[in-house]
Amino acid sequence: MLADYHVHTRFSDDSECPMEAMVRQAIRLGLDEIAFTEHVDYGVKTDLNCNYPAYLKEIARQKEIYGSDITIRTGVEFGVQIHTIPQYERDAKVYPWDFVILSNHQVDDLEYWNNRFQPGKTQEEIHRGYYTATYEVMRQYKQYSVLGHLDMIKRYDPFGEYPDEKNMELIDAILSRVIADGKGIEVNTSCFRYQLNDLTPSTAILKRYLELGGEILTIGSDAHDAAHLADHFAAAAQRLKDIGFREFCTFEKMQPVFHRL
Repeated sequence: MLADYHVHTRFSDDSECPMEAMVRQAIRLGLDEIAFTEHVDYGVKTDLNCNYPAYLKEIARQKEIYGSDITIRTGVEFGVQIHTIPQYERDAKVYPWDFVILSNHQVDDLEYWNNRFQPGKTQEEIHRGYYTATYEVMRQYKQYSVLGHLDMIKRYDPFGEYPDEKNMELIDAILSRVIADGKGIEVNTSCFRYQLNDLTPSTAILKRYLELGGEILTIGSDAHDAAHLADHFAAAAQRLKDIGFREFCTFEKMQPVFHRL
């Protein structure tokens, strides 16, 4: 089983890739499944969020054309903040998702990628702010499948390396909440594209997830163009097996399906 469970197309504000190009590339690569997970970030991108009706119509069209060659899942990536939870609760009820990634892209409408959150903060404050915001959302919002790219803040840390050990108390709380709620985490292979020194999340975090009893795990490229689809999946799968994982998941109608790595 080969499945990419974090994929963006032109229905996300930061991609120009047609959905059909992604599907055709997935078939060329021999993928069994692809889950489209377009961005929805209320608060900071109110006018740029995914056009749900058009998105669902295009997924239906792709299934009609290519459904005999690949399984196409209807997913979404929710960038939830405390004050935007009601909007996501509404969207989770209204639309027929197979799979929902819960991500933390900003705090108080200040995004990480454009360096609006970081100025004036110490390295410790940047990391603790990220993990604290993630945990506080998880305590209240439950309509998701996996937690996306945990430790993503490392991509946007202006100070450089920061040891996981300094955040492990918060990380433990996050992972314990994920497990208690019957959710999972993803391994995001954009770490190779960003030339990070470790997986996303890191080997230490993945080991801790396994130690705590975590089982639900997806693998996603976070591709925004077809060239990055399923990027470094074989390497990621091997590293997961080295850590001790034996299975990963796909999803159908918000329910995990387990497969051997």
